[in-house]
Amino acid sequence: MELNSDFSARVVVHSDQIDWLPSPMKGVDRRMLDRIGGEVARATTIVRYAPGSSFSAHTHTGGEEFIVLDGVFQDEHGDFPEGTYVRNPPTSSHTPGSEPGCTIFVKLWQFDMEDRTQFRKTMAEELSAPVNGVATALLHEDPRERVTYSHLDPGAELTSDAAGGHELLVIGGQITSGGDTLAKNAWLRLPDGENLTAVAGPDGAKVWMKTGHLPYAKAPAA
Repeated sequence: MELNSDFSARVVVHSDQIDWLPSPMKGVDRRMLDRIGGEVARATTIVRYAPGSSFSAHTHTGGEEFIVLDGVFQDEHGDFPEGTYVRNPPTSSHTPGSEPGCTIFVKLWQFDMEDRTQFRKTMAEELSAPVNGVATALLHEDPRERVTYSHLDPGAELTSDAAGGHELLVIGGQITSGGDTLAKNAWLRLPDGENLTAVAGPDGAKVWMKTGHLPYAKAPAA
């Protein structure tokens, strides 16, 4: 399966406007944002766990990165409430689920295969003091990518000329970028060479962003 797999194109997905699709596990549904591959795929997805649902134990051969958007995600490593950012590197394993239910934004098979750094962060606790109405947390950085989380005051501007592409998820509020208004759960991907300018709406915005990673995008190893 290929979905939004042309990484030279600008892509906007208003995810709250697309249907939930069932996963192989009962009670776990998903909204696909981009994908290369079948059930084993380089994928960016919003996943919803119904209360009491779970996924079978599995190893993340290509790594897993996720944000808890609402509720509480759970596995044998602990409880991960709303606002938690998690990186589970290649070769890590777990048995995920959620007794109260939750929604996560998750990226699979997008790690450096030699990465073995596993961690969790509460994103809001990492925020710096605001500059021109924008407070930013550096969540992760390596030679391939930079991952941040920002709070924008109403009307504040978030800009970036980073090489390697941009990818944003609006976690709260709204932004306007390139003529598009992106509300909560909207997803934007800009190709390498296209700079970002995003202006927060009247209630401000909360934005997760990754830069630098698109030149490495490819299907999972066989």
